[in-house]
Amino acid sequence: MEGADGKRIAQRQQMSNSSSITQFLLLAFADTRELQLLHFGLFLGIYLAALLANGLIITAIACDHRLHTPMYFFLLNLSILDLGSISTTVPKSMANSLWDTRGISYAVCIAQVFLFAFLVRAEFSLLTVMSYDRYVAICKPLHYGTLLGSRACVHMAAAAWGSGFLNALLHTASTFSIPLCQGNAVDQFFCEIPQILKLSCADSNLREVVLLVVSFCLVFGCFVFIVLSYVQIFWAVLRIPSEQGRHKAFSTCLPHLSVVSLFVSTAMFAYLKPLSISSPILDLAFSVLYSVVPPAVNPLVYSMRNQELKDALWKLAHGMLFPRQ
Repeated sequence: MEGADGKRIAQRQQMSNSSSITQFLLLAFADTRELQLLHFGLFLGIYLAALLANGLIITAIACDHRLHTPMYFFLLNLSILDLGSISTTVPKSMANSLWDTRGISYAVCIAQVFLFAFLVRAEFSLLTVMSYDRYVAICKPLHYGTLLGSRACVHMAAAAWGSGFLNALLHTASTFSIPLCQGNAVDQFFCEIPQILKLSCADSNLREVVLLVVSFCLVFGCFVFIVLSYVQIFWAVLRIPSEQGRHKAFSTCLPHLSVVSLFVSTAMFAYLKPLSISSPILDLAFSVLYSVVPPAVNPLVYSMRNQELKDALWKLAHGMLFPRQ
């Protein structure tokens, strides 16, 4: 009886510790003023570049009727997700470095966890849909208009956004319903589920671990789908008789494959690296690789080998610099 009473008292104390947290302390990139300002300047440059590049792609696709095709519709959605994900993490980190602080309020931390989980999960789902788009375009070109009509494209994009929203809702609710007993210092430059779980009380995060395992299985399923799609695509491309046809087919697939490779490899390095090589500095570097670099690099990858997109961007830039009188 006394043991049960003691357990209930300990649980009440755990809940009290969790409810008493009003802010979290994020991991700082540097502790000297010069390095803090350097971090602010670097992140500001990356952030502005990502805003400009993704904004130009969104505007070009929306304004040029020649780009109103399934491939560019999905690319527009990808750019929106990239803008959202980098805007969720980078501005707060820049503000903390500029004002020499580490704090983030409890409510803002919840918002960061939800938005980042939502946008990253939706982006990977969208990349899966984009691999299906490339598969149909190359392996079943005669059925492209039927399988990827405007209504089907909207439904697939909505499914990608919806899966991200549901994933984020479940994980955020589960994570912040767990009592936190290990302080309020987060070993990351933004609020992230694995780092929040490190602050939880012992044996209290089983439900969230189960959700993470389920999410990993779903992500792995998407990854297998992408790999199988590209096996079929490469097999079909190699059977194209003309070298020009093979080059054109590869040129439409390589940007998407590059983006998927960057997304998956950086996330794997961040989450699946051995514990023996784990350290706060290394974790921080990997987190920048998968949360900051892809949104800034993706527009360059897609526009570098895409002549239609280059023409649309050039037309947009020319119209902005030399508007009609």
